[in-house]
Amino acid sequence: MERNHTMIQFFEWHLPADQNHWNRLKEVAPELKEAGIDAVWIPPVTKASSPDDNGYSVYDVYDLGEFEQKGSTATKYGTKEQLHEAIQACHDHGISVYVDIVMNHKAGADETETFQVIEVDADNRTNEISEPFDIEGWTKFTFNGRNNKYSDFQWNFTHFNGTDYDAKEDRSGIFKILGENKKWNEEVDQEFGNYDYLMYANIDYDHPDVKGEMISWGKWLAETLNCDGYRLDAIKHINYNFIKEFVSEVAAEQGEDFYFIGEFWHPDLRTAADFLDHVEHGIDIFDVPLHYKLYEASQKGRDFDLQTVFDDTLVQIHPLDVVTFVDNHDSQPNESLESWIEDWFKELAYALILLRKDGYPCIFYGDFFGISGDNPMDAKKDMLTKLLSVRYHKAYGDQDDYFDHPNTIGWVRHGDPSIEGSGCAVILSNGDEGDKQMFVGKEHAGSTWIDMLEKRDGQVTIDENGYGCFTVNSQSVSVWIKQ
Repeated sequence: MERNHTMIQFFEWHLPADQNHWNRLKEVAPELKEAGIDAVWIPPVTKASSPDDNGYSVYDVYDLGEFEQKGSTATKYGTKEQLHEAIQACHDHGISVYVDIVMNHKAGADETETFQVIEVDADNRTNEISEPFDIEGWTKFTFNGRNNKYSDFQWNFTHFNGTDYDAKEDRSGIFKILGENKKWNEEVDQEFGNYDYLMYANIDYDHPDVKGEMISWGKWLAETLNCDGYRLDAIKHINYNFIKEFVSEVAAEQGEDFYFIGEFWHPDLRTAADFLDHVEHGIDIFDVPLHYKLYEASQKGRDFDLQTVFDDTLVQIHPLDVVTFVDNHDSQPNESLESWIEDWFKELAYALILLRKDGYPCIFYGDFFGISGDNPMDAKKDMLTKLLSVRYHKAYGDQDDYFDHPNTIGWVRHGDPSIEGSGCAVILSNGDEGDKQMFVGKEHAGSTWIDMLEKRDGQVTIDENGYGCFTVNSQSVSVWIKQ
């Protein structure tokens, strides 16, 4: 039987801009594999508008740290050569590499152009609040440092449908670009009336030349890097039909094992599920509703009913199409979607995604290696390493849930005969010390079980009917395994 798969998001928002991150990945690949991690999601590999940008202010998608542009040859994370070496090191250790790609906008244009726009209301982008007027916008991309290598496509205002800065008047706003067939894309999230526009120069996926160029680039990138999949950024702002076409075109060349995971950041379950229906399941998405449930649980303490933790989550209704996670670069402290899971609940949250049968779990670099910057945070590597070990060696087989108390829940994984010694009993409490009678199987009658996380000292003896009384400390988790 195949072992459980686990992904790591291999970056956090405050990594040092030392152009050394690809080297770090190369160095720690053996450690990741040893921990039971077999996939890495790496940050954007393309040239951004400055050398210290995290990659989301994307400038030139064909520059992977190869050309002297925007003040540096390397990206924040390193050179193209170092990137190749890091991917190769991962592959040498049996680790898949998923590349973060940013297709919603472009930043750091080379020149301004004058064109006509209408200003729209930031809170309702379908509401026009001006007459047509001319602005000077940063929308011309010539990529002189690359000199047409790999692609001679140059971007101008006709390839975008909105921008946020008028250089003529030195004024910010949301400006919808006017012209033939120019409008916001309809097949996007409906927040703010229409959420096609997010930031910078917004790419117009109703434009046939744009679609052709971006699909061609998507194929080129996968081929060039020999990567194993893509993480698609900000897809609720991109035409759903384009995403569907992009996924199917790239998959047709790369094969059905090429993996796609989309960031559809929306706490509402129905909206996220509707997106999955739109793209017909060629793509997984992150379980954002579950993240917010875990956040709520960490905020409320014992007042949160643990029996409801999976209610209204994607993993409950689409278990095969979701990546479960606890935190990421956007939810970490001081970032745009800050919703950081409190320390006391972090281990419980990771147990809930790592030790159950549904979902594809992704652990966060900031939890495994720590967070840098002005407000550094320590790593929780020891805690995660233990849970990852349980996931890799024990968390297999049928699952029986004991979600029968608001503060103490548990489940049993009955193990897989092909994985020797697999199977475990998991118990969590967000309140007082607790215990739970759980059935592990009559075949285990008389056996003794111990807490693999070493939180509880004693042993549990399984009775003649296959039941054990498993215990847990206050606000803690224990994983009981057969001794």
